[in-house]
Amino acid sequence: MDQADIRRLTWLFWASALVLIFSGLGLRDPWPADEPRFAQIALEMVQSGDWFFQRRGGELYPDKPPIFMWSIALFYWLTGSIRLAFLLPSALCSMLTLYLTCDLGKRFWNAQTGLIAGATLLLTLQFTIQAKSAQIDAMVCCWITIGCYGLLRHLILKDGWYWYWLAFAAMGLGVITKGVGFLPVLMLIPFFISRRQFMVQPAVTGRLWRWWSGPAIMLATIGLWLVPMLIMVGLSDDTALQAYRNNILFKQTATRYADAWHHIKPFWYYLTSVIPILWLPLSALLPWLIPHWITAIRARDARFILPLGWILLLLLFFSISPGKRGVYILPALPMLALISAPFLPRIMQNPAACRVLWLITAFISILLLVLAIGGWSGVEAIRSLVSEYDIQPWTFLLTCSLFGFISLILSRNNKFKSWLLFIPSLWLLYSTWGYLLLEPVKTPKAILRQVAIHTQLDSELAMIGLKEQFLLFAPRPFTHFGYHTPTEQQQAQAWHWLKQHPRGRILVASDENLACFNPTDAIKLGHAHRQDWLLLGPEVMKPACAGADVPAPVFRLD
Repeated sequence: MDQADIRRLTWLFWASALVLIFSGLGLRDPWPADEPRFAQIALEMVQSGDWFFQRRGGELYPDKPPIFMWSIALFYWLTGSIRLAFLLPSALCSMLTLYLTCDLGKRFWNAQTGLIAGATLLLTLQFTIQAKSAQIDAMVCCWITIGCYGLLRHLILKDGWYWYWLAFAAMGLGVITKGVGFLPVLMLIPFFISRRQFMVQPAVTGRLWRWWSGPAIMLATIGLWLVPMLIMVGLSDDTALQAYRNNILFKQTATRYADAWHHIKPFWYYLTSVIPILWLPLSALLPWLIPHWITAIRARDARFILPLGWILLLLLFFSISPGKRGVYILPALPMLALISAPFLPRIMQNPAACRVLWLITAFISILLLVLAIGGWSGVEAIRSLVSEYDIQPWTFLLTCSLFGFISLILSRNNKFKSWLLFIPSLWLLYSTWGYLLLEPVKTPKAILRQVAIHTQLDSELAMIGLKEQFLLFAPRPFTHFGYHTPTEQQQAQAWHWLKQHPRGRILVASDENLACFNPTDAIKLGHAHRQDWLLLGPEVMKPACAGADVPAPVFRLD
């Protein structure tokens, strides 16, 4: 492939990446579970002017450091639109991750391999899912990829110690984005083992202080946020700030890793439930990739030994913890795409490998077609799949399946292209038509419209069992009783609040055990977010409520 072809493919790749990642921007609002929370925190940062201690509905939010929320708040401050701002950090971080992956492939091998690495990453399901979501993980993946990039530039390409220092600075930023940002340091384990045992090329050398200067830079970077936070909390008599400090430093880090309290999964969860689906197409090609990796390791090629060793250590690290979410292993994907790229042209000449990708595309297309026909035909088992949402997605699914069949037909002579054609079309359909289809049922706007119908304009609204999406979209003063406050205490405080605000109303899910109210007489608002919702007024209050005199927090957002 000559330079002119490379230039054309480079322009095509980056144009495609921009379209796929940024398509749909501004077409939807934040969707649960995490997006409304982060968007609301960013809004409150801008509105209150307090950017250091993040708050959710006026209540301190200690679960995550503030870097990601700062980024959303910054874009909201610049654009004035939360619809634009909340997705921009993930999109931009994903573009940078793509660039770093491409650049490493180019530096390790050649420009064509770099483009293949980038395209493989872009076409891997989990990467693009997170690129188009306002969760923290796309940003954490970016910091971790910068860390790996800097270490590989230093350890393998020997481009200088400043790349080593950049890597640790990125790890520090990763830690104050989400605690696991330090993970690139694990790459030093296969480096030192292979350097001692069998690495052929001359090893990076340096005095001991140089090696320890990296962790010092990481700690200094963490300190840019941590030290001012500790000083401000130490100078304050506010017990809520002290609880914030203790929670974010201990409970959300070591305790969450070693003694997780939710998302409990078995050790093999990632191998059996995440990688096979979310790492497609690479997971389907592992039978052909693994022999090539083994050959590269036997050849003592550090370009494969270090990234592959790091991927295995990352998987082990997250598998040991009892608390697991599929998104945790996202940072492994850029390095996986990198070490797969050199072999993919050869693998794509293997008829069996190409047939596997073609069959997976065919399976998805047929499945979508069956779902569409079954939904139209009233098959209860299929219609129950969307019973939680008041939508009829059958035409959308049929269209997606048709694009799949078109991809199969166009790729019948080059079957590996089926995935290349099908997945981008799915993302474009989802980011436009899919967004518009899901927007009404992914936000609480319909419930809040019912609230407006049944209340007067000057009525205040309170909520038992806070859901951030209601807080984000509430058009009037909104009161809640603490996100982590036990439900019994919230209910008692809500009863007391309603006595003081007889024109107010309380929003609550119907499955809450209401001991202080008569839910059978409440106004039924409808179904949203997998729950039925009720509106409580003074007429449904019981004469007395146990615990109503016990103090409980009350947070009011104007």
